[in-house]
Amino acid sequence: MNVFGVLYDKVLQWSRHRHAEAYLAALSFAESSFFPIPPDVMLMPMTLARPRAGWRYAAVTTIASVVGGVAGYAIGWLAIDAVGPLIERLGYIETYERATQWFERYGFLAILAAGFSPIPYKIFTIAAGALTMFFPGFVIASLLGRGARFFLVAGIIVYGGPRMEPLLRRYVDRIGWSVVALLLVGVVLWQLL
Repeated sequence: MNVFGVLYDKVLQWSRHRHAEAYLAALSFAESSFFPIPPDVMLMPMTLARPRAGWRYAAVTTIASVVGGVAGYAIGWLAIDAVGPLIERLGYIETYERATQWFERYGFLAILAAGFSPIPYKIFTIAAGALTMFFPGFVIASLLGRGARFFLVAGIIVYGGPRMEPLLRRYVDRIGWSVVALLLVGVVLWQLL
């Protein structure tokens, strides 16, 4: 199935739009609080299209993602009773419960790990707010985790240079399905812990 190839071509079109940076910021914000598609899908092609702007794109992605995480925190803090049924309906209740357990054990490190990994960061932001995690610690962990992830992605593309585009195009479906598989393995391991 060429699902990721089609998505990749569409995102390449968006990445060349004059408002692409604003779209990247909006996607980064939304993904951290409620939207399922990670900003990496725009960050990579935008960095490919304009490698010299890659570090700026990573910074925009990081900042917008952390601000979205703050919105997720606010949702958890102010409206967990209202969004709880939605979390359950969307099939995230086990993930949410596991996130709350991680916070009780690891706190800062839970947000740091969720920020960097493909674990649904939005669930951790909402759980952090619901459990009233120390807010400055939440922001610092989010900046470190999200920043490390997005600067790593941009760095790979910047240093890989133009030769990355044909490689990405050729392997985008394999990469996409591998990420899905890794996410599933992560969820299974998370359940076992």
